[in-house]
Amino acid sequence: MTKNILVIGGTRYIGRLLVQRLLRAGHRVTIATRGYAPDPFGDRIARVRVDRRNETAMRNAFAGLGPFDIVYDQMCYNPLDAAIAVRTFAGKVGRYVMASTIDAYRILGYGHGRPLRESDLAIEAQTIDTNYPWHDPCRATECYVAGKVQAEAYLVRDGSLPLVTPRMAHVLGGPEDFTGRLAHYVELARLNGVLDYSNVDAALSFMPLQGAADFLVWVGMQAFTGAVNAACDGALSAARLFERIGAVLDTDVALRRIVPPAEPGRLSPFDVPGPMVLDTSRAQALGYRFGHCDEWIDDTIQLHDLAFV
Repeated sequence: MTKNILVIGGTRYIGRLLVQRLLRAGHRVTIATRGYAPDPFGDRIARVRVDRRNETAMRNAFAGLGPFDIVYDQMCYNPLDAAIAVRTFAGKVGRYVMASTIDAYRILGYGHGRPLRESDLAIEAQTIDTNYPWHDPCRATECYVAGKVQAEAYLVRDGSLPLVTPRMAHVLGGPEDFTGRLAHYVELARLNGVLDYSNVDAALSFMPLQGAADFLVWVGMQAFTGAVNAACDGALSAARLFERIGAVLDTDVALRRIVPPAEPGRLSPFDVPGPMVLDTSRAQALGYRFGHCDEWIDDTIQLHDLAFV
């Protein structure tokens, strides 16, 4: 059945692939962006140019549009954004998909003895601070984790939107990956650099770019609500990932352990003091299969290596 779908943030990376897949499936798609980044979709989509962080602009832009069967919100980063979503879309959307992240679990600390389930993060008990300057661009990095958690908490407590929050593992793409995280390790290996690391067993969950888009499409077409983890099997620590890159590129890599462990991400993008692996039992019980990192990660590493050369 054809659906009327809005994607907020559909011009790059996961959002662009998501839009491609929705169009391929025959859905009517509108994207909402500030209009600064071009997209390749031509007249196959409708466009709304709007500042996601401006409530008046959002309410005016969507006053005469919709209702939407699904809203994919790739740009909901904090409770202020969540409040804008509620006041813009309440009663006008059949399903609201707020993209979340494995990083939401950082507030629980590290060193868990088992993979993390959705219920481990008591989202309804989280503090919500709407007075914090969430939209200050100078604070974007430092407030990312707390912002995502509080956005989800706001939406859950409000209850106006039929909410599902995919908590996505770290997404690895090819050279189009603007985060530069995997590229950091590939370039370090090619330059024969030494990787400083905190804990060789501090594994993290990953998934491929294409798999992230596929999962979001699937989530949108289901009926369940609430949080759902998304990750491939085969978690890797920063040290193990660097060793894997060395094997794929057929180059020797050097590791140097730093004691005590550093703050998360200080030594390298995926370096953390302890493991943070997602339990995907809920998604699997609902019928989704993610596969294993071994099925795609070597090819993704090679794509970065070609770009480096």
